[in-house]
Amino acid sequence: MADKKNESLSKTLLVVVILCLVCAVVVSGAAVGLKPIQQKNAALDMQRNVLDAAGLLQPDTSVVELFNQRVETKLINLNTLEVVEQANDLGPVNYDPIAAANKPEWSTKLDKSEDIAGIGAREDVTKVYFINNEQGELQTLVLYIRGYGLWGTMYGLIALQPDLSTVRSVNFYEHSETPGLGGEIQNPKWVAQWEGKQIYGDNYEEVQFDVMKNPAQENHDIDALSGATLTSNGVEYLVDYWFSDKAYGPLLDKIRKGELNNG
Repeated sequence: MADKKNESLSKTLLVVVILCLVCAVVVSGAAVGLKPIQQKNAALDMQRNVLDAAGLLQPDTSVVELFNQRVETKLINLNTLEVVEQANDLGPVNYDPIAAANKPEWSTKLDKSEDIAGIGAREDVTKVYFINNEQGELQTLVLYIRGYGLWGTMYGLIALQPDLSTVRSVNFYEHSETPGLGGEIQNPKWVAQWEGKQIYGDNYEEVQFDVMKNPAQENHDIDALSGATLTSNGVEYLVDYWFSDKAYGPLLDKIRKGELNNG
């Protein structure tokens, strides 16, 4: 009787193992098969985010068509300030600066004293979106920004006017902030107050943008989020970092002077 029970148990375990292996193969195959679709959807979402930040997204917009018509994507090495054709064997379409920042060999680790945005490391090559008018003149520049809020990193895009100081709009497309409090960084009413604000002072050397309650300086300050002090501070700190000489400052100065090498 014991032998029959052991034999039955062995058969049951064998069936379980086989089912597990079959399921693992099916899941792995599905993941591989769906990866191109996932990548395509992610690219489409980012194109939509860029157009939204630039103020070009309308309800009836054909995202891919408009993006291809109006947006020129460039990869720029933040260490050399030169345009590069590829980064980590990826071109402008597939390169992800956020993913690069998570790899030590593709990023620069930040010292705690300078990491006011709480991002840990800055990608060596960033992706920049240039939007020109019909005369080929720069109309909008869209940049990646990110920084730590209350619960996690806030990821966004900021669109600048041709002076590369005046904000056209901002789009925080991913975050984990508290709904109704820090999560209001996606509220259209709060986002609307960014338009026309100045990142820099008159000489473009110092970041003067602030997030505060009842802002007094109309050109540089926006109202803090009610009940979300740490999120508001995080927004201010990420702007301070990304527009400093440790990140985009030198690049913006080079573009402003018309010295960017188109590579």
